[in-house]
Amino acid sequence: MTARLAPGDPAPDFTLTDDTGASVSLSDVRAGLPDGGRVIVYFYPAAMTPGCTKQACDFTDSLDSLQAAGYTVVGISKDTPAKLAKFRERDGLTITLLSDPDLEVHRAYAAYGEKKLYGKVVEGVIRSTFVVEHDATISLAQYNVKATGHVAKLRKDLGLAG
Repeated sequence: MTARLAPGDPAPDFTLTDDTGASVSLSDVRAGLPDGGRVIVYFYPAAMTPGCTKQACDFTDSLDSLQAAGYTVVGISKDTPAKLAKFRERDGLTITLLSDPDLEVHRAYAAYGEKKLYGKVVEGVIRSTFVVEHDATISLAQYNVKATGHVAKLRKDLGLAG
């Protein structure tokens, strides 16, 4: 398993397919941001499940204020682009949703591996969030985050009001 990322580490670049079938790379997202802009990259287990829906809706609800503070949000799961399109449509999501079916990017970020689920050790997606700086370094790495309340906690950790 890949070692967990920490602040100061280089962010692994990636190119994945979004819910429309377009290719999206982390370097292109970063290049499209204003000076000093940052990318919040978060990994979630499965589209259209209760916790993942709550988290995606929270990010969508906060997107305008996050963008005003220089952040953009990219959510990554192993779901197919078609399932991500249904997720976006069903829940009115406005964040970027990317498909990583072979879990290559999950593994590069150590967001896939052993975790405890209902007291048992299983292998799966580790709900994780990273902030990638304009210079492609990690400034925040959070593993095993909770779906509910995560965006509010993240905003607090980033020093953003409300």
